[in-house]
Amino acid sequence: MAGLEEQVTPAAEALSVDELVRDVTLSMQEGDSARAAEIVKDLRTRDLADVIELLTPENRIALIQALGPAFDFEVLSEIDEAVRDQLSEALPNELLAKAVTELDTDDAAYLIENLEDEDREEILAQLPRSERAILERQLEFPDYSAGRLMQSDFVAVAPYWTVQQVIEHARETDDLPDTFSEIFVVDPAFRVLGSVDLSRVIRSKREVLVSEIMETDIHLVKATDEQGEVARQFERYDLMAAPVVDQNNKLVGVITVDDVVEVIQDEADEDMLALGGVGDESIGDTVASTARSRIPWLIVNLGTAVLGSLVIQQFDATIEQMVALAVLMPVVASIGGNAGTQTMTVTVRALATSKLGAANAPRIITRETLVALINGVVLSTIIAGIVFLWFGSGMLGGVIAAAMVVNLLAAGLAGILIPLALDRLKLDPAPASGVFVSMITDVVGFFAFLGLASLILL
Repeated sequence: MAGLEEQVTPAAEALSVDELVRDVTLSMQEGDSARAAEIVKDLRTRDLADVIELLTPENRIALIQALGPAFDFEVLSEIDEAVRDQLSEALPNELLAKAVTELDTDDAAYLIENLEDEDREEILAQLPRSERAILERQLEFPDYSAGRLMQSDFVAVAPYWTVQQVIEHARETDDLPDTFSEIFVVDPAFRVLGSVDLSRVIRSKREVLVSEIMETDIHLVKATDEQGEVARQFERYDLMAAPVVDQNNKLVGVITVDDVVEVIQDEADEDMLALGGVGDESIGDTVASTARSRIPWLIVNLGTAVLGSLVIQQFDATIEQMVALAVLMPVVASIGGNAGTQTMTVTVRALATSKLGAANAPRIITRETLVALINGVVLSTIIAGIVFLWFGSGMLGGVIAAAMVVNLLAAGLAGILIPLALDRLKLDPAPASGVFVSMITDVVGFFAFLGLASLILL
């Protein structure tokens, strides 16, 4: 039994990714690329992709070249986009052409889409005419569209075929997908009439016509549909696969649930990164590209911070007379900023998943206002007690309590209204909302606290 375990669990997989990267790097430093290849040659595709991502750019190329024919090109479809682009630029075009012929059409398109036109043409020229035509058509579709996401290999049959003919077609045709679960039924113009699940074909008698067992209620996806919308359709209708059609409703490809899972993950990652103001950067990006993607929103943040400072400057005489105000100012602004971020995060996610729109916006705005009011009352009571014990001033406690209620109300409204406004203007609310919500909470917080203090305490 122990021998069987060793056979199905390669020694390399018993090591962590960090340990594998360390061993491969050490082998490369010693000039023993053959040993580095031996360390990783039995890894699963996803595990090898993780190792390659963590290596330096030079060692990535050296490892792939050391693996030679043993390198599984499916690894390239699992690698982070920034790393994949770096490999595409560094690897020989002959190797990329071989990879393109072995990958699914969607993965092949991603592999070469960002290459220089000259390199891409050189790779396409090495492909068989039929494969080149399919890949060129796929590259013509817009980025992040269903046309880019789809696989061009699918199984299509006529409605008048028998189950026997379908089975023979699947057995004898060479250019069918390696794995498939759904068979599409088309007319002579290749317009989709329905679909048949493979399991139903297997369970049906051989003389039964496809038209008798096909499902006609199918969900068509336009090749120009945005990938995020396609993913939401899969989630909404529990789809396992969907046919993709062009502007003439002609079947051109299929999207399967495994492709959609990646889109959902990418969409979630993009939203999370955008909320932090870092766009679509990844850990594999260069220093220059990373700095370039972060600077714009930091500059905007700098501007809003200066605006908050200008508000404080208007009350410098008030602060000079009561130093406690300077001590407590950050409390009001910080709590308001956190409350606004909470509301904004929920709102942006609801907009991204189409859970928030014009129909339910008034109800959600009212809910967030009431939540902000309740939170304001609770937190203001707590801070008023703390300030009284700290500074011995009930009036100061009352001022900061009132300012906190005002700022939390502003934070709640800004957290939902700003993303809604940006979405209505057809702008992405994820990267922009945080900056403006922070500006509102800082300005309102400082103005409310210092303004009330100057009116009541001095």
